[in-house]
Amino acid sequence: MQHLEIIIGSQMGSAEYVAEQLKEVLQDQDINAVLHETPMLNDITQPVWLVVTSTYGAGDYPENLLPFISQLDQQDNLDHIQFAIVGLGDTSYDTYNHAARNCEQLLSNKGAKQLLPSLEINVLDEALPEDTALAWLPQLVTVLPQGK
Repeated sequence: MQHLEIIIGSQMGSAEYVAEQLKEVLQDQDINAVLHETPMLNDITQPVWLVVTSTYGAGDYPENLLPFISQLDQQDNLDHIQFAIVGLGDTSYDTYNHAARNCEQLLSNKGAKQLLPSLEINVLDEALPEDTALAWLPQLVTVLPQGK
């Protein structure tokens, strides 16, 4: 069975809702998806991650994600990790999706392997963020490593 750790960075709940919708569809496809609403590195047991995060304030990480990011920053080598990122942002800000972009850069700098280009969702678009993410999900499923 395939496993996926879904790491949530959400200040107002939008990213959390998107992550929950993705989890439901993944589980319908027999992929074991575990949500981490207050992620801590020691609690994440599988090496395949989906980070779903919004950007808060002036390009900052949501508060619930800050301890996790700090823990990642202290790691020397994350080359055993494979990841994908869904970022929610508002293009009316010049810091559009900075949290997602910064997380992607941090993971890459630590040696983690990105499975596919990040999905950046503009919350000002007409489509609901979860609909955009659900339309993208099949791309992720095709590149997930096979479980043992």
